[in-house]
Amino acid sequence: MTEKIYLVSLGCDKNLVDSEIMLGLLSKNGYEITDELYEADYAIVNSCCFIGDAKEESINTIIEIGELKKEGKLKGLIVTGCLAQRYQSLITEELPEADAVIGTTAYDNIVAAINEIKTKQKKDNKSLYIEELDRLAGGEEVRLVPAGEISSYIKIAEGCNKRCTYCIIPYIRGNFRSIPMETVIKEAESLAAQGTKELLLVAQETTLYGTDIYGKKALPDLVHELSKISEIEWIRLLYCYPEEITDEIIYAIKNEKKVCHYIDLPIQHSSDSILKRMARRTNQAELRERIAKLREEIPDITLRTTLITGFPGETEDDFKELYNFVDEMEFDRLGVFTYSAEEGTPAAEMENQIDEEVKIARRNEIMELQQEISAEKAESRIGKVYEVLVEGTVPSDSVNGEAFASIREVNEDGKKVYIGRTYMDAPDVDGQVFFESDYEIMSGELVEVEIIASDEYDLFGVLV
Repeated sequence: MTEKIYLVSLGCDKNLVDSEIMLGLLSKNGYEITDELYEADYAIVNSCCFIGDAKEESINTIIEIGELKKEGKLKGLIVTGCLAQRYQSLITEELPEADAVIGTTAYDNIVAAINEIKTKQKKDNKSLYIEELDRLAGGEEVRLVPAGEISSYIKIAEGCNKRCTYCIIPYIRGNFRSIPMETVIKEAESLAAQGTKELLLVAQETTLYGTDIYGKKALPDLVHELSKISEIEWIRLLYCYPEEITDEIIYAIKNEKKVCHYIDLPIQHSSDSILKRMARRTNQAELRERIAKLREEIPDITLRTTLITGFPGETEDDFKELYNFVDEMEFDRLGVFTYSAEEGTPAAEMENQIDEEVKIARRNEIMELQQEISAEKAESRIGKVYEVLVEGTVPSDSVNGEAFASIREVNEDGKKVYIGRTYMDAPDVDGQVFFESDYEIMSGELVEVEIIASDEYDLFGVLV
């Protein structure tokens, strides 16, 4: 009988890519993948430890699934990913539930790990798969994406050389190294064959793609080649460090028809003193220049960013400077994290650590401001027509009542409620568009929707 594998992927989208590669390898080697933990013979936890909350979630998940193993309901439990890389000794010593530990650059050993667990005689001897940090795991394996998935992340590089003082990524993912273009293209073609319509390009820093193997920033070349894949409708750029956004990258976004007029540029702060303490390689004047250039060249561009509040030494004046910067820049999309002191990072040893209550209060203050900005921007979309990538249907009673009532004034009851996204919205983190249709629309189709109502983040409309 075919043995079944259950995998839970925690943390970022880069981790999700690794998870889908592992599932592809397992499926290729005769294992069946299941979404039901209680049906599984083996379970995999692809862990995260980027910040404290993620670390806690990973450990709790391992313990919870480990209980099933103790009860004899699982034959084996494998821990992979960032927690496995950083705390391999702790896992082997303190988490007896785990049969195997696989680091971030060794996930392509997943089949070997499960086969080893199956043939082991000594039950208390864990399998440990840890490779050199600067190794590029994998190769040209076929990823296994969920059925019906129309948007897929594609990792174009691994690791980071920046060494921001708050970040542990270089310690668990290694130095920056690009994935060869031919490998990325082959993977994208495979994803397109499985139904992917939108490619989201990710790395710790996508803007540096190619510098290590081609001697130049080759992101414009890559998106040009990816645009040739006929089944792909949209290409979206994430994690573009502002100081590395060249005019060539801007022109690629502007001129390549399949590249969404959307860019994610994590700035983390706007106070020069905090940026310096973070070891960020930019300042506020440069941030202003890049943002102005992007908006000048691409007037309809959507800008997304992330911030950190409560970094060590952040004064009230630093925070006010950040608040005013957000108010002035009016980012289309914005997320805020409170600073998390991660052991082994320079920032964790800095003086003037900020109280947790202050971090949270500052985060909330900026998010309240951003909610107002987002609501105003969403309201400005009313009356306009946008191309929407359809993602499926939702129950009508799950949609915001007041805004949805605006649709019902135009449409008759009994129609299906569809959900989708415009080019302005990345999956999982941004807003959505709700609309009705009396005929069947397939996921992955592009349709035109006129916006007739909005709330803080979502849009509501009717088919044109």
